[in-house]
Amino acid sequence: MNPYREMQVFLAVVQAGSLAAAARQLQLSPASVMRSIAALERRLDSRLLLRGPRGVSPSPAGEGFAERCEGILQRVAEAERSVSGLHANPAGHLQVALPLLMIHQVLTPIALDYLAAFPDVSLTTLAREELPRLVEEGVDLALVVGHLPSSSGFAVPLGQVRPLVCAAPDYLQRRGRPDTPQALHAHRIIATSSTGHVADWRFANQQTKLAPRLVCNTAQAAIRAAVAGFGLTRCLSYEVDQELRSGQLQTVLDDFAAAPLPVQLYYREGRRAAARVRSFLDFVVPRLRAHPAFRA
Repeated sequence: MNPYREMQVFLAVVQAGSLAAAARQLQLSPASVMRSIAALERRLDSRLLLRGPRGVSPSPAGEGFAERCEGILQRVAEAERSVSGLHANPAGHLQVALPLLMIHQVLTPIALDYLAAFPDVSLTTLAREELPRLVEEGVDLALVVGHLPSSSGFAVPLGQVRPLVCAAPDYLQRRGRPDTPQALHAHRIIATSSTGHVADWRFANQQTKLAPRLVCNTAQAAIRAAVAGFGLTRCLSYEVDQELRSGQLQTVLDDFAAAPLPVQLYYREGRRAAARVRSFLDFVVPRLRAHPAFRA
């Protein structure tokens, strides 16, 4: 495998945090990915990846190398596009599926900038909490929270979100901050359930069954109730990104939080994707990766 391809493989592994996920993205076998990384580490005489129970992460040397690889690969891609004109005139209609609060909290400003940059493209956002069927539903791209099935198409990792418990500052001042999940029983709980069945709240090493004072059928309603100071609610970090940054909500029990979840942009056809899809990927991916909502 040539040095350019080794850099592509290494960067895909770092961004995915998993050898298997990178292999699916690159359409290679896991064994090929492992051989490529091993050859790269031998050639550079440096350990670039650290293996752990939750996947792989770059070593200090690997972090610096990954940054340089990303810059080099981006410049090569830009040079190729300037010759081929691949994104010269993307046009047509895009359908992008993503969770409702992801539209409100994260995507809309980025999507408006994209449409300003590409005036011949129109865009429809579809609220989907579950993984859509891209072909059957006519969806071009889907922003997905959680792990994708191994049979999925192409996926670009964007970052992570974390489960959290939060409340308004005035509520915490009046009622105190719970210091363990068991302490939640002394608090007013706001739960979310679209079916009426309230699931236990899961933490890192336990789950807690609670009796909520208020059950909302949407996360948006539960968050509004928490902002109003009614009680504590549980959600994913991206769902309250603006409220946390503005100070309307504060998190509690961070030391007990469950493992973060990956966020990925899922699409079909890979390099054969239409120009409007490729232009959308090139435009939004670096902006989404830099978004504070995806830094769990």
